[in-house]
Amino acid sequence: MRLKLLGAGGGRLGSLAGLGRGGAGALALPGCLLYTRTGAAPHLSHDTLREVRGVPGVAHIALPALAEIHDVLEEYKEGAAKFMGMPDAVIYCSLHDPATPCPSGYNTNKTVSLWGSSGRMEVTASKFMDIQRAIQPDWFQCISDGDTISGEAGRKRAKKSVDRSLSFLDICLQLQEKSPELQGSVMFGAIEGGDVLEERLRSARETAKRPVGGFLLDGFQGSAMAKETKLKLIASVTAELPEDKPRIIHGVGKPDEVLECIERGVDIFESFFPFQVTERGCALVFSYNFHPDPETTVLTQNGIQDLEKNGAQEDQEEVSKADPEMTPFEISLKDKKYHDDFGPVLEGCSCYCCQRHTRAYVHHLLVTNELLAGVLLMMHNLQHYFGFFGAVRDALRDSKLEQLKELVFRQALQRH
Repeated sequence: MRLKLLGAGGGRLGSLAGLGRGGAGALALPGCLLYTRTGAAPHLSHDTLREVRGVPGVAHIALPALAEIHDVLEEYKEGAAKFMGMPDAVIYCSLHDPATPCPSGYNTNKTVSLWGSSGRMEVTASKFMDIQRAIQPDWFQCISDGDTISGEAGRKRAKKSVDRSLSFLDICLQLQEKSPELQGSVMFGAIEGGDVLEERLRSARETAKRPVGGFLLDGFQGSAMAKETKLKLIASVTAELPEDKPRIIHGVGKPDEVLECIERGVDIFESFFPFQVTERGCALVFSYNFHPDPETTVLTQNGIQDLEKNGAQEDQEEVSKADPEMTPFEISLKDKKYHDDFGPVLEGCSCYCCQRHTRAYVHHLLVTNELLAGVLLMMHNLQHYFGFFGAVRDALRDSKLEQLKELVFRQALQRH
């Protein structure tokens, strides 16, 4: 794995090359991973996923689903990627599923709890590496204690999370050396420490001393931590990390938050956000077209007009009551006002859904609980989200990140 940075201002523009066992995989930076549930993008088959443009070169799989079939993978012997019908995919295995909240208070000095469909599984560092040997991932997050929800965990608990995570990391690095199946795998060391700056810095410095292939900024999921605290910690941590290794962050998905993290030196994000939007029966319609050329601003105008049009106070109050999780970057196609709207989900969008279907049709699918609704929305939301990361890289290349940020932040404020 080779990290090449182009030195653009405001973020780390570049690429990761030589990925996967064959070394042919690549990931443009800043970028995101393809969110999957046991190897398939939710709602989509491998064939429908091929219709989505800009799919990242690295697929993200959470450990709990694979830990539940550990014995099957062990017997299969050829790794999870081939088992799931994705033999050429580059696989990143994280400890938890970003779209599934983990109950707090179950980690110990020796074990970390995973939460799968069959409930809680306690995993030691040794057991964790046994599972990784069966999965044979290209990248994997080292087992760590990230159970430090801000406001609930004090300084003592933050210190314990760092101590435990470093202890787990040392055991896993030793076991990786002795595992032929994991010689081609890259381990990402987790930076823990809750909201305590000294512990975060200690975690970053100590993890950076060890022979890890990259870094994971953990514990920033959810909204429990104050935004200013979160951004200050991220900036302080990335300043301690070597420039030549990638940095992944878990649990950050909203476009405005992604941009703030990119400015502070984060390289790679997950793509669970489009999945959450799809599950709400919503479509991403935010604009990321920062080009001043009037001929290329169809999406921009459409996105902003749409957010304004759909921001009518009474409608919005109704929708947010129905789903408090809804963000300013999406519209709810369950809303009855779309029953006779024969325009595409997003004007100017080139995705499969927008090229062939109308808002009225997707609305009909949603209110009749048709499975096709999730398929079409997922195709649109993923392509739009991947396109956003393409726009981020273009903005960095053209030194226009400020313009993109201003455009996205203006939309972020539309509905507050």
